[in-house]
Amino acid sequence: MTNTPTRTFDDSRRWATEGTTLFTRAVDALEVAELDRDSQLPGWTRKHLLGHVAANADALGNLISWAETGVEKRMYASPEQRNADIEAAATRPAEELREWYLRSAGELEAAMDRLTTEQWEHEIITAQLVTRKAHDIPWMRAREVFIHAVDLGVGITFADLPEDFLRALADEIRTKRGLSEDELRDVVGPLPEVAAWLAGRPHGLVDAPELGPWL
Repeated sequence: MTNTPTRTFDDSRRWATEGTTLFTRAVDALEVAELDRDSQLPGWTRKHLLGHVAANADALGNLISWAETGVEKRMYASPEQRNADIEAAATRPAEELREWYLRSAGELEAAMDRLTTEQWEHEIITAQLVTRKAHDIPWMRAREVFIHAVDLGVGITFADLPEDFLRALADEIRTKRGLSEDELRDVVGPLPEVAAWLAGRPHGLVDAPELGPWL
């Protein structure tokens, strides 16, 4: 892994679309009762995950609106409100959650299609209060749908995700975690396992140091 950028804007748009398709198929394969069962994220059911991914689409839609109109529109009112909304979503009827997810995903895709090349260069502020260009929004969405498709616990693993996406993901997480080459030297294994380890998800690496959940 290197610090060299391993993704383009077109990559991110493609991954966001592919990840949404994968997540949608995973959700569609679940029976209503199965949505109430635990996900692979500690303390979250599959309903928590579905509500979170739906709310994320709406929140990223706010950033798209900001880039499109120039009028500031933050992702969430506050971190507390975001967390409260996820907990509330977990109590909603399954079909209502599915409809919300499908609507929000479709609206986000349509909103991204509207932006001009110039608008993608506008600055926005993420939920972590980081200033970024709007062209990073598709990448932010791709991470959510791909990783949380794994978190649903329906048999999808990091090995099912695109290799080029995994390379970009691993490079980003390594940088954000501040892991040095020395710290990574003894972490050897297939890319999907390394990416899963970096993301703090279950993996098959031997003797890799424990990392907390990321994303």
